[in-house]
Amino acid sequence: MSTRNGVIKLVAGNSNRALAEAIGAYLETPLAKAVVRRFADMEVFVEIQENVRGQDVFVVQSTSFPANDHLMELLIIIDALRRASARRITAVLPYFGYARQDRKPGPRTPISAKLVANLITRAGADRVLTLDLHAGQIQGFFDIPTDNLYASPVMVRDIKERYALDKVTVVSPDVGGVVRARGIAKRIDAPLAIVDKRRERPGESEVMNIIGDVEGRICVLVDDIVDSGGTLVNAAEALLHQGATEVYAYITHGVLSGGAVSRITASKIKELVITDSIQPTEAVRVSRNIRVISIATLLGEAICRTASEESVSSLFD
Repeated sequence: MSTRNGVIKLVAGNSNRALAEAIGAYLETPLAKAVVRRFADMEVFVEIQENVRGQDVFVVQSTSFPANDHLMELLIIIDALRRASARRITAVLPYFGYARQDRKPGPRTPISAKLVANLITRAGADRVLTLDLHAGQIQGFFDIPTDNLYASPVMVRDIKERYALDKVTVVSPDVGGVVRARGIAKRIDAPLAIVDKRRERPGESEVMNIIGDVEGRICVLVDDIVDSGGTLVNAAEALLHQGATEVYAYITHGVLSGGAVSRITASKIKELVITDSIQPTEAVRVSRNIRVISIATLLGEAICRTASEESVSSLFD
């Protein structure tokens, strides 16, 4: 793809090549020839096998499991491009790992999201393009331009196609996600409910109360990350106990670690919808009640607008 500023180059690491190829198909731009492999001792080796001098390069890499390996791949790819004289390097992070470590929850703990932002900047990235950051303030951790995209337009389109909107209530699974859930509720003109929960220890949650009327309603839980799945499962049970007819969930990043897939499959959640910001595992692909929707078009359009120096925020107006 060519813009008024030159040719776009897309480079993909190993974290989510299928998504990178889908973005390339949208932009009608094949992925640049590059080798990202391991030495015998698992050191990362990168070689860009075509000319990128003076060109606008976008590196597509989620820092998902194994997070440290994929982060290291990203840093080394950026370094290789910088040394190959790319004009501008944009790190496209469909999923930004370490985003949940955005503050000090106690004494002598790190702010790892800031450290990762520093690493990406010092490696040589000129800007960052990411999706549904766990905490919006992470944009300020970068000293380079950072665009935080939202999966909400893709989710809203899917919700409108599948449900009778006059029967839908959008639900935030916790108080911290109210802004995200309210945004989707406003787009589909639906009421909002909130699950009030208390977390006793990391990875475990206890539902305490439902704020809002959900009786006789189709409830759609909305959040940015599903990891263990415990919060969603507990929320679904509480909503059904309060009279909801069905419970669905729309989550941007399907981390789904440990036994999360089996937990979701065995739960009362009618369907969990996640995006392909993280490459789905085989367990996710064969699950009876997990469906994946693509954000390739959204990211592709954002890349196109970034390359052409056009507004990205207008995508969400």
